[in-house]
This record gives sequence, structure tokens and C-alpha cells, in this order.
Amino acid sequence: MAKIEIFDPAMCCATGVCGPSVDPELTRVASAVFSLQQKGIEITRYNLGSEPEPFVTNQMVNELLMEKGPECLPITLVDGEVVKMADYPTNEEFAEWTGVKIEELVHEKPKKKLNITLNSIN
Repeated sequence: MAKIEIFDPAMCCATGVCGPSVDPELTRVASAVFSLQQKGIEITRYNLGSEPEPFVTNQMVNELLMEKGPECLPITLVDGEVVKMADYPTNEEFAEWTGVKIEELVHEKPKKKLNITLNSIN
């Protein structure tokens, strides 16, 4: 089974899915990674801002950063080999590398809406 590592640029949190405006691409990637992890696939994301050590200790990633700068991030490795740079893997690529069906990487939207009423406290 493939081992996948994603070396993310510096982000505010581990997934980048936080803050006032969330990038839909980061939401898709976080969802796909979670789905794969639930299936026992070894997949890890490293955030340059909070986990710089893997960027230094992985020789290929370190060399790419020195040569091309942070614009080459995200970098994706499959079984230790660079398979993608400067863009996140598509769900099709995740499926190809892991043997998981694409349909298993897409989460359905909730069928019921959740309404929350906030009362002000004075």
C-alpha cells in the first residue's frame, strides 16, 4: 500500500481549513486525506509553518525548496518519490495511488440543515 506525504506551505493550522475565508481546494484535500486515513492508508501532511523539521530532514524536499523556493509547495511524495509539485493532488490521483474508488473520497453534503439561534447576553 502506498505511503503518501504532503508538504504544505506555511498555513495557519494543520489543514489550512480555518479563518474567515476557507479555500475550497484545502477543504477537498482535508476531506480526501481524512477519508484515506479512515481506510488505513498511510498519509501525512506537514505544515511548513508549524512543522519545519520534515522539510529539512527530507533531502528531496529540502533540495526542491532551496532550488525553487516556497513556490514549489505543496510537494506530494508517494513512497518517497516526488509525484506532484506546486499543486495539490486531485481526487483522481489519490484514487490511482491508493486503489480507493473516487466515490469514497467525496463526502456528501448533510441532508438536513442545522439552524442555530444565538441569544445575546447582556
